[in-house]
Amino acid sequence: MAIPFIDLGQQRQRIGSAIESAVLKVINHGAYIMGPEVKTFEADMNVFAGSKHCLSCANGTDAIELILLGLGIGKGDAVFVPTFTFVATAEVVPMTGAEPVFVDIDARTYNIDVAKLDATIEAVKTEGRLKPAAIIAVDLFGQPADYPALSKIAQKHGLPLISDAAQGFGGTIDGRQSLEWCVATATSFYPAKPLGCYGDGGAVVTNDDALMDRMISYRVHGGATAADVAEHKFEHEAKYLNVRIGMNSRLDTIQAAVLVEKLRIFGEEIDMRQAVAARYAEKLAGKVVSVPFVKDGYVSTWAQYTIEHENRDGLQAHLRNAGIPTAVYYPIPLHRQPGYAAFNAGGCDLSVSEQKAASVISLPFSPYLDEATQDHIVAAIAAFNG
Repeated sequence: MAIPFIDLGQQRQRIGSAIESAVLKVINHGAYIMGPEVKTFEADMNVFAGSKHCLSCANGTDAIELILLGLGIGKGDAVFVPTFTFVATAEVVPMTGAEPVFVDIDARTYNIDVAKLDATIEAVKTEGRLKPAAIIAVDLFGQPADYPALSKIAQKHGLPLISDAAQGFGGTIDGRQSLEWCVATATSFYPAKPLGCYGDGGAVVTNDDALMDRMISYRVHGGATAADVAEHKFEHEAKYLNVRIGMNSRLDTIQAAVLVEKLRIFGEEIDMRQAVAARYAEKLAGKVVSVPFVKDGYVSTWAQYTIEHENRDGLQAHLRNAGIPTAVYYPIPLHRQPGYAAFNAGGCDLSVSEQKAASVISLPFSPYLDEATQDHIVAAIAAFNG
């Protein structure tokens, strides 16, 4: 039997009947857009994240953009992002009129390098062309970024700190989630994420009342908030008073129903992921250049299990021939992408990201990965002589 890269089937066997019932309920009541399950899910997310507000939306990319729009990020602004991440983190920045400024990563965690971030912000200030406006940290592969240290940098420069937890939602630092240090946390419910739905979906959690009001407006075509209605003395439906240029980014009710059921077991699945990751680390020791490093007090959600190998491409071909799927996240850092060549503010060292892009490879992983399959994968890696 083929080995799946991310095994969603085992989870489906576990809670499939509950999800089918939840989806059928939506089909029968007919409130397919912004139905009651959306509100239920947003409330459940607040409980899980310890947040005051949750705004669900169409996908994780929109979630980041909604935060930027809500913060008023725009033309002439610089938004600092790691260069070693999926393009979604950076692509929303030009959508607001601002520019992404790329920052290198820490060699062990793959997350944004705090010292290099500080240096890059100073460099942009010295250049004077852009105004530093926000920092987006990414929880790459599931491990939280160093939010305590990042928060100090953000405070030093007077910048809002945003968490892109598309891969790391639910990860913790000494038991605390990223919202303890950030103005808002964005996440994705793409099916392969640790908390995924059966299509596209995303959300923002925040404790900022004013930011939440603005994001609600931007989420649905820039419709009026309660304050806008009062100011304009508008007596019709608020969505027909458009005071901002917004988007259409709603989480489908069916996807919310799926997520309600998945969130019930999410905490347990995070615990299960720790055991699978620990066993990989034990079995792979000495067989690869490095296994993932997790900082003391940090809990990763293990969106991917990423190792390094001196002949990454050869190993990937070897494993493919053995029927073992792998993935490379990410073969080209963002500052090397053709579409982002014009964004070169800061001009700081990005060499670590370039080195890691040539050596990282991610292995099959899920909370339900059984020991026999895991042993088969490890044995195949050990047998590679390239």
